[in-house]
Amino acid sequence: MTKPAPHLTHAVANQAPDRVDVNEFTTNVALVESARRFDAEWALDELTDTGRLVGSAELQRAAALAERREPVLHSFDRHGNRIDEVEYDDSYHLVARESVAHGSHTAAWADPRPGANVARAATFMLFAQVEPGHACPMSMTHAVVPALRQQPELADRWLPRILSRDYDPRLVVGKSSALFGMAMTEKQGGSDVRANTTIAVPDGDGWLITGHKWFCSAPMSDAFLVLATTDAGIGCFLVPRVLDDGTRNVFRIQRLKDKLGNRSNASSEVEFDGTVGYAVGEQGRGVRTIIEMVARTRLDCVLGTAAGMRQSVAEAAWHVRHRAAFGRTLVDQPLMRNVVADLALESEAATAMALRLARAHDDDASDAEVAFRRLATAVEKYFICKRGPGHAYEALECLGGNGYTEEYPLARRYREQPVMAVWEGSGNVIALDILRVLAREPDAVAAVRDELASAAHVDRRLADLLRSIDVRLVQASGREPDEIAFDARVLAEDLAVALQAAVLIGGGSTAVSDAYCASRLGERRSLLYGTLPAGLNVESILSRA
Repeated sequence: MTKPAPHLTHAVANQAPDRVDVNEFTTNVALVESARRFDAEWALDELTDTGRLVGSAELQRAAALAERREPVLHSFDRHGNRIDEVEYDDSYHLVARESVAHGSHTAAWADPRPGANVARAATFMLFAQVEPGHACPMSMTHAVVPALRQQPELADRWLPRILSRDYDPRLVVGKSSALFGMAMTEKQGGSDVRANTTIAVPDGDGWLITGHKWFCSAPMSDAFLVLATTDAGIGCFLVPRVLDDGTRNVFRIQRLKDKLGNRSNASSEVEFDGTVGYAVGEQGRGVRTIIEMVARTRLDCVLGTAAGMRQSVAEAAWHVRHRAAFGRTLVDQPLMRNVVADLALESEAATAMALRLARAHDDDASDAEVAFRRLATAVEKYFICKRGPGHAYEALECLGGNGYTEEYPLARRYREQPVMAVWEGSGNVIALDILRVLAREPDAVAAVRDELASAAHVDRRLADLLRSIDVRLVQASGREPDEIAFDARVLAEDLAVALQAAVLIGGGSTAVSDAYCASRLGERRSLLYGTLPAGLNVESILSRA
């Protein structure tokens, strides 16, 4: 008798191939266009090389391993000596080494010119797209430069190492490079850093610091900016991990935080006990000293979220073009086209806005641009970072059950996105900061309004929203502070979508700007994705994704 043919249960069909060895820069149309538009065309060749690297199978694999093989705290060596070291997997060091080599940390400071911060932002976004955890010390190292410049003797000593493209994770003296972290928040205060209880007392040329910090990210960095209370008030101090004689500074890592996401990056609680620090900036003005660092890291929260949105859209678009269901490829299903196009709109708006903000941080920024970034950075930090988690979830759902597994990158991204909204000021803190700028800095308000007015004549919906914003700003002057605060998020959101509409209207795609204004400014605003109105050029939007 003829044997029946075996039933093949493990022949794989209708699965999307791995999305690897794709140039993450050249395939990101919005990022390429924004780099050109905001004066970083000179960096396109290097960004193309970076895009090829971060899209490679090798770096993608390293990024996945860095997340799975989490940092491990070693409080003591085998002889019982206190060492307070965190061990990272080699995969983490591979990503961090390439990120530093390509200047994602301080390239804009090392070579200031028009578009320098745009090129650095694009580089940072490319690396954060593939592995977001390492981006934390990259961001803090970039952001520390303005604070250090307030203390020339420290700047002379540390800036050459900060600007270096070498990566050396060892805690030793004599290194040619350095990465920075910061430790501000405490158990009783959180975002209220003025509730600080850590103290600093003078000791010769330095200070001795004693206290406990509730969150200290990237504790294997070479130095940290720390807030501590002195007789003059809260001061800012540089705390090195290793002292000049080669001994370890007192930097007791109490534990590593067990976080929802950002797991490749160690976040810790640290104890200072007579820890050596050096004053940065004016005594008693520590919050003011560190505020520029916070402003820069807030911008990087926007960049990191936009990078995550791009990863989400790219993975979703890749999947729906390779997967079929109910007789058609998913991308040919009308409702799926609506969903992916809507996700792509959000990503494009975040990307364009992020690089617009980066351009305002360049050394050649005018007074108006400096004023613009003070308000616009806070507004977009609030809104873009808030949009990140929901965006990641919707993209994850495009992959169905695959998206919900840890073998695919979108589960990791979904857990990652909330940290950008929490870090450097959660939603309410940022919304109240926006109110303070609106009340106290008329030049910032004027700069943002000029930006909106320059585009409002192109689209009636933006013009209508701008008039509504103007009315509420006038009305706010006669209201009680608590009444104004109650509505702070509404105003922040309207300013954010108006700014994003304006930056897209000035960009290269009418299909994108028209769809954004129709879906985000018109009467048909929706809380969920996949609700674009009919009549839009969805094919153009999808082709860009």
